[in-house]
Amino acid sequence: MGFDPRHWTPHKVTSNVQALLRENDALRRDIKRLEQELERVRRSQWQQPSAQAPARISAGQVQAWGAALARQPGWSQLRQGALEGLIDELNRNSFPSRLSLQQRLDRLVSGLGTDLLAAVGPRTTKKTAAVMAAFALYGVRASEWLDEDPARVVSELRQRQTQASRRQTRRTRSDRRTTDREPAAASVSAEEEALAVLGLRVGATQEQIKQAFRRLVKRHHPDVGGSASAFRRVNEAYQQLVA
Repeated sequence: MGFDPRHWTPHKVTSNVQALLRENDALRRDIKRLEQELERVRRSQWQQPSAQAPARISAGQVQAWGAALARQPGWSQLRQGALEGLIDELNRNSFPSRLSLQQRLDRLVSGLGTDLLAAVGPRTTKKTAAVMAAFALYGVRASEWLDEDPARVVSELRQRQTQASRRQTRRTRSDRRTTDREPAAASVSAEEEALAVLGLRVGATQEQIKQAFRRLVKRHHPDVGGSASAFRRVNEAYQQLVA
């Protein structure tokens, strides 16, 4: 017998799609509530009165650190604009990615970021940019590295600057190639990349995507010792696949 459209009903398929959409909305609400709760806990844990606390970083320290860095081999190869770009990149790779350097440091040690920015002052120079880049790179341990091994700091900042320059070059070349592609090909490539982040292949079902997302979120969440950048990549890949 052939297919008779009079006996076909779309209700079952429609209900399955609606159930998936409802579950996806519920997952998004759960993630948002979790982030809000984590933010509330962090604020209550780290918010301490600091009105009369002495400054953790002074302008004299920043000047001494900058002068020490300027005496190290490779200093002349550092560029102020590249250092400022490195700070922004390190902030974006942190968790949450929306925080500034000052906010990140204040979360780690109450008032640390505020004191650093006050010590740097309103005018940023290459020396102060290098000091801030060191704090963006090493966090609360930056003062130890700046005091004990400024040569290592300059070396690592140079390495990071070179890596960032190479990534920018690759992105520029990739953008040029992308303009020559068909839109459909770019879309497929983006889907494959997102699936690869979740450890899946093309053709994975919605249930497989959700299961992989839940497993990786538990593994990479920063509050359980995971990587903030990996957690963000997993979340972005999932959102792209279910959008």
